[in-house]
Amino acid sequence: MLQRVGEEEKTKQVTVPISEAAFPMPFYEGLEYSSPARGVWNIAHTGMLIPEAHEVFVCALGCLRGVVLTAAEMDALDRYSAIEVREENVINGGLEELMIEGVTDILHKLSYRPRAVLLYVSCQHFFLGCDLKLVFDALGERFSDIHFVDCYMTPTFRKSGMTPTQRMQVQLYRMWEQMPADPKKVNLIGSNLETARSSELVRILEDAGYEFWSIHRCKDFDDYLHMAEACLNLVYDPTGLMAAKDIEKRLGMNYLYLTFSYDFDELEKNYEQLAETLQIEKPDLAKDRARAEKAIAHASSLIGDTPVVLDYTFTFRILSFARMLLEHGFRVTEIYTDAFLPEDLGNFTWIREHYPDLMILATTRPAMCYVHGDLPGQEEAAKEAILAVGQKAAYFAGTDHFVNVAESGGFYGYDGIAQVMGLMEDAFLHEKDRKTLIQQKGYGCISCL
Repeated sequence: MLQRVGEEEKTKQVTVPISEAAFPMPFYEGLEYSSPARGVWNIAHTGMLIPEAHEVFVCALGCLRGVVLTAAEMDALDRYSAIEVREENVINGGLEELMIEGVTDILHKLSYRPRAVLLYVSCQHFFLGCDLKLVFDALGERFSDIHFVDCYMTPTFRKSGMTPTQRMQVQLYRMWEQMPADPKKVNLIGSNLETARSSELVRILEDAGYEFWSIHRCKDFDDYLHMAEACLNLVYDPTGLMAAKDIEKRLGMNYLYLTFSYDFDELEKNYEQLAETLQIEKPDLAKDRARAEKAIAHASSLIGDTPVVLDYTFTFRILSFARMLLEHGFRVTEIYTDAFLPEDLGNFTWIREHYPDLMILATTRPAMCYVHGDLPGQEEAAKEAILAVGQKAAYFAGTDHFVNVAESGGFYGYDGIAQVMGLMEDAFLHEKDRKTLIQQKGYGCISCL
């Protein structure tokens, strides 16, 4: 029997008190809805981090639409090309030849010579059994001066093995080659956004005489390659952990996972681990901690009893952030997320015990397309003062008082907490143009909108 898509989904649960929520997946998985909040990065944004690199996407026309719009919006069409896979390529074969000749044609017509080509293949390549090794070997022979790396736009595989985001972070550093280690050079990898230079993490390293590198600081492709000289890779974004492990396996570079957290004791343990790993004296961070505590107290006093709603796109550790707010008197009423990180189990248990009525709401269930403050009948409810932290929370709650940050914004440690408190205060006092801001792709990237 035929059934209208979405009808059954309307009856499925999209909100649940945390006391009844399952961990780590509180909601049914099925057909998914995508809200117009676009601040998180996609694989096209991430690939553009490599200087002097050119992206080539090979897939069907419908799939190309999203990535070409990403390149256009970030004013990077000169670094983007596409090869369309048509029906005859599927029926008659020859996908390998299409890719080899297509990339060759693109490189001959470019106005510049890229140092690297990120060749993105799609689900079709795996369905059709495409010989990707043949493709990359042939291109390497034709263009020996260019580095080629395989990248993947394979959404059909996103719930088995590595997600496309994790895979993209792995491939981002796959062009590194073995180099003599510099004992005074440290990288931070796996993050789309540059760590704020005001963070005590940066200061600790630089005060100890280390060069602190990330892909964001690379001015050219040679800088990118020379990141492979580092003696240690730091990673705090959970999606970058697989990249750190891959680099260690390939090149023997050690890594240190500094768990992203809003808990002061966890942060102290991170810095103790860092000092022990680098064999440096652990710095006195009492002033940094006091600054963060003062910022939290000031923001809590200003915002008072105003309902605060959060979403997972704001930070990797949304439950850690929620707990920090709740422990300091903020009135957190809702968290929009479809899953929890395993490392947040302790925070989940604590919130469930102390704030059992806090509501967890889905973001991707189809019924959520009916949940936002711009709908008829919701205007009056939206007038109640609500402070949102994150774009999806702002959209679903229908509030223009929101913190417009995605993927933790590059804010790390005590300094990061203090800066986020300042952003919350500003959002509480001033409205933003929600409709315009949340539609801009890739928070922190150039946007032509």
